[in-house]
Amino acid sequence: MATLTWFITGSSRGFGRSLAVAALEAGDQVAATARRPEQVADLVERFGGRVLPVALDVTDAEAAGAALDAARDRFGRIDVVVNNAGYANVAPVETAPEGDFRRQFETNFWGVYNVSRAALPLLKAQGGGTVIQFSSIGGRVGGSAGLGSYQAAKFAIDGLTRVLATETAPFGIRYLVVEPSGFATDWAGASMDVQDVPPEYRATVGAFNDRVRDSRAAGDPDRAAGILVRMVRRDHLPTHLPLGANAARMALAYSRQQIAEAEAWEAVSLSADFGAQYPVELPADTE
Repeated sequence: MATLTWFITGSSRGFGRSLAVAALEAGDQVAATARRPEQVADLVERFGGRVLPVALDVTDAEAAGAALDAARDRFGRIDVVVNNAGYANVAPVETAPEGDFRRQFETNFWGVYNVSRAALPLLKAQGGGTVIQFSSIGGRVGGSAGLGSYQAAKFAIDGLTRVLATETAPFGIRYLVVEPSGFATDWAGASMDVQDVPPEYRATVGAFNDRVRDSRAAGDPDRAAGILVRMVRRDHLPTHLPLGANAARMALAYSRQQIAEAEAWEAVSLSADFGAQYPVELPADTE
């Protein structure tokens, strides 16, 4: 089995940590980035020179390029780039502090943009590679009250990645958007800040926060990491991978609902073109 070199953002905890360990246990090499690289020092102690700790704040575009260059200089190439770094705070869109909303977007979207963009010259020069973008099942179905900034960023990541896949297909660069449901990481723990929830949003934003805090996540991040380490060695990847039972259920239900809605309104959609039958009867005004 060929040895791969991984570049993983947010390697200090959560999916990033699990993925770094899984790749190293498979015999691969990892550039493990974190805001504080001392947080991955234990990986160096365990796996030695196959780990390169790299300080990286993904919101710094220049630092993203320097980190990728350091990984390439150390290992000779980068086979898999993983955009994992991200976090979510909870607040209604109406009352969320604009600064916090923007800071989340800076990390969750612009961080992915910075690393993806900086990786392209390296991947093109070496004839290809794989980019894994961590999204969320919420980045497909949306609608989680209180996560306006986070889910907007995840939708944006998906849109960006679809364009990148088209633009860079001739260069042998592959993309996989990972869409997890609830996993046993710190996503809903200490790293999540809950802003004040006004009484009128208690039934929506407040209920979502209570549900997330009280539920026991079914997803095992180590299993998810093992799946991805195996997948990147395939010749063919799906464009999107829902991870976890809830993610699979929600993805299928949403896709079926989208198809049903598009079919119900197809005649109306077609009638908007010159030369098409017009007007046409609208669908029944029911749920």
